[in-house]
Amino acid sequence: MLTLALPKGRLAEETAVLLLSKGWLSSLPSEGSKELTFVSEDKRLRLLFVRSQDVCTYVEEAAADAGIVGWDILREGGFDLIAPVDLKLGACRLSLASFPDFDLFAKRSKVRVATKYPNLTREYFFSKGISCEIIKLYGSIELAPIVGLSDCIVDLVSTGGTLKANGLKEFESILYSTARLVCNRSAFYHKHTELRSLIESLEN
Repeated sequence: MLTLALPKGRLAEETAVLLLSKGWLSSLPSEGSKELTFVSEDKRLRLLFVRSQDVCTYVEEAAADAGIVGWDILREGGFDLIAPVDLKLGACRLSLASFPDFDLFAKRSKVRVATKYPNLTREYFFSKGISCEIIKLYGSIELAPIVGLSDCIVDLVSTGGTLKANGLKEFESILYSTARLVCNRSAFYHKHTELRSLIESLEN
């Protein structure tokens, strides 16, 4: 049996539908269920439903053989995992945003940036030769420049509607992200046949 960690929410639902279409599931988990695990009828696959930020940890620590996670989270955490398949689900981008009159190069001191992605943000600013002060937040990132907590933000954007609703403008895309299948390195060796079968079915 393969154990696959899925991020709770819409991506888990989209992945389950995909697994159903590929024959890995014969039915979908019950809608609204609070259960954190789901086993396929043929016992080929066990699903774990976890927070998106925890998927890579479950896989890296071998609590799951594989998982589905956004490229943004994988890059931010620098996890030692194999990422063989781009599922092309959950497309979004990590972007720099602020008020329309924001000038990235105007400040002589450090730029204050609110984000859930400190590593990718620091990497981006340093690549431009700009010093930055990272303000780590876990939600409502758009509020930070409005109340003066930061000069700008780096956050995930899909449609840009939330930015516009709060008077903010997207200046530059830093990273494009889609959902990836990631595999534990040990499982990739010891369960190679099963994982290869999963990989090939998701590639086609």
